[in-house]
Amino acid sequence: MKTKMEDIDQLIKETLTEEEAKFYDELEEQNLLQMISGIFSGKNSWIVYMMSIVQIVFFGFFIYCAIQFFKVEVTNDLIKWGVLGTIALMGSCMLKLFSWMQMDKKAIVREIKRLELQVSSLSGKISD
Repeated sequence: MKTKMEDIDQLIKETLTEEEAKFYDELEEQNLLQMISGIFSGKNSWIVYMMSIVQIVFFGFFIYCAIQFFKVEVTNDLIKWGVLGTIALMGSCMLKLFSWMQMDKKAIVREIKRLELQVSSLSGKISD
């Protein structure tokens, strides 16, 4: 059973040229792995690579702090390693949020491109 979205997509594809239809197919919704790999391409891919490296360093430091936390017996050292571990984990989480926001941004841009293509197709059809 077809859904309304599939019907609309089919109508749009019928009005597009072959080149536009190919471009429209490339703008389809992506799964999670495609979105993750998508943030590592483009103009700002270098910053995503740097953020990933820093995120791994923060997480590694968190693991080190957690190990040290369970090794020490003095309360002051427990507080020190606990606070450092918390800061490292917060830094890692913030960098992860940055990556998720980049994925969301790319999805929104992809949808805007689909809308532009649809409007262009419809305006071309109306002017004919």
